[in-house]
Amino acid sequence: MNREQTLRALQSPQPFDLLVVGGGATGCGIAVDAAARGLRVALVEKRDYGEGTSSRSTKLVHGGVRYLEMAVRGLDRAQYQLVKDGLRERGLILRNAPHLAHRLPLVTPIYNWLEVPYVFAGLKLYDTLAGRKSLGSSRLIGREEALRRFPLLKAEGLKAGVLYYDGQFNDVRMIQALVATARRQGAVTANHVEVVELIREGGRLRGARVRGAIGGEEFIIRTRGVINATGPFADHIRRLDDPETRPLLKASSGIHIVLDKHFAPPGAGLMIPKTEDERVLFILPWQGRTLIGTTDEPAAIVDHPRPSQADIAYLLRHVRRYFNLDLTPDHIRSTWSGLRPLLDAPQSSDTARLVRDHLVQISPAGLLTIVGGKWTTYRKMAEDAVDRAVQAFSLAPASTCVTAELALHGAQGFDPHGAPGLARDHGLAAEVAAHLHQTYGGCAAQVAELAQGDLGERLHPEYPLIGAEVVHAAREEQAERLADVLVRRTALALLDLQAAAAAAARTTEILARELGWDEPRRREELKIFQHLVETAI
Repeated sequence: MNREQTLRALQSPQPFDLLVVGGGATGCGIAVDAAARGLRVALVEKRDYGEGTSSRSTKLVHGGVRYLEMAVRGLDRAQYQLVKDGLRERGLILRNAPHLAHRLPLVTPIYNWLEVPYVFAGLKLYDTLAGRKSLGSSRLIGREEALRRFPLLKAEGLKAGVLYYDGQFNDVRMIQALVATARRQGAVTANHVEVVELIREGGRLRGARVRGAIGGEEFIIRTRGVINATGPFADHIRRLDDPETRPLLKASSGIHIVLDKHFAPPGAGLMIPKTEDERVLFILPWQGRTLIGTTDEPAAIVDHPRPSQADIAYLLRHVRRYFNLDLTPDHIRSTWSGLRPLLDAPQSSDTARLVRDHLVQISPAGLLTIVGGKWTTYRKMAEDAVDRAVQAFSLAPASTCVTAELALHGAQGFDPHGAPGLARDHGLAAEVAAHLHQTYGGCAAQVAELAQGDLGERLHPEYPLIGAEVVHAAREEQAERLADVLVRRTALALLDLQAAAAAAARTTEILARELGWDEPRRREELKIFQHLVETAI
């Protein structure tokens, strides 16, 4: 369906079983789960899918090494269970989205012999908790092997390292896979549609008035139940239901910086388990670049949080501490900040120590809110939310949850060794074919078939992104704005802000042809995107 057809479908006189508010990892996961059970599902997102926290993660699929340490040191069952759930879900993500998630070796350097048994034992416990879904056995490595894997690592005082394995994924593409899977299962999903009012009948919620952010149209979506899955903004939707409700959330900000690829070797990452203030720091290969993060500071809940200079300096300082590098802000290709939604614990002032667990709550009027959690456990969170919704709203699904076995969009027909064939069949450069193969999985050929004429050309000479992807984003992935494409379909702006700015004019030209933009709309999109570039998206 195109956008006009989608908006008409949302106005169906027959009520939906569920209206999901929020198009991040949790909301999209809920839409997949509920639709796969045979329920009639609508989902709306006030901006673009994954525009908030879900596109600004550390790109790791993990149980949480830090949470395990907290569990052991504090005998904290909640932290322990969170790790165990995360490791199980990690295995499911790697199996159900093999084109978007893979195993990643990580090395923890050790500069004090007394820390060797502590760190090694902790990571072996991490392996044990993963059980049959373990990605590999942790092992001690000598000083020489650690330096071979990370030649820029400071050698002075280095004693040894511990090699362990976690998962890495492409979060922006994972969001698109979830949306496409939900739609394939029958859900009606719309981005750039904001809930402005919750509708009651007989004291119970029976729908929502929504407004299109692009066309300004307003209409009512009728439903038997409403699920609030808006992440850090959940309290805003809760106040539409009850203006006097007590806030459930705190937020912390996590920033990441992106450097050139030579700062991290391909296929391996570095995990610093304890910085000066007991945070965890990752230095990871990602999409041909180096990703460094993250911070964890209390933050205000705003739409587009900006990275602070203090947080950027914090990351650079710690990289210089462990690497023989004279690193400056000039080396940074991109940076972004995301909000972590954390369950409010009034007694805790340290957001780094709050449990990343989730909570499902239902108001007297029937608003089901799910808050907390993390990317890796999105599927379990969705299962818990839909289970509760079925009970609370007296729904009659055709089946129980099936998402543990459900391959996501792009996984069908995916051949891990299929990139050379894609290049041969469609006359693509090897780098472009590898990129399409890893980005779209079993649907890569569909994109490659669009690569005719100038659509086969790169958007920027340093990156393997091509014009055909812009057309595909507009036709198949509900991209409605320039930033939708350059930030959350191709992730170019997350990798390199200046490259994205250079590609903006051509991308706008292709979108204008596809979506029928006039000259004022072209100028508006370029202006909006330029503002995002200037404020580090």
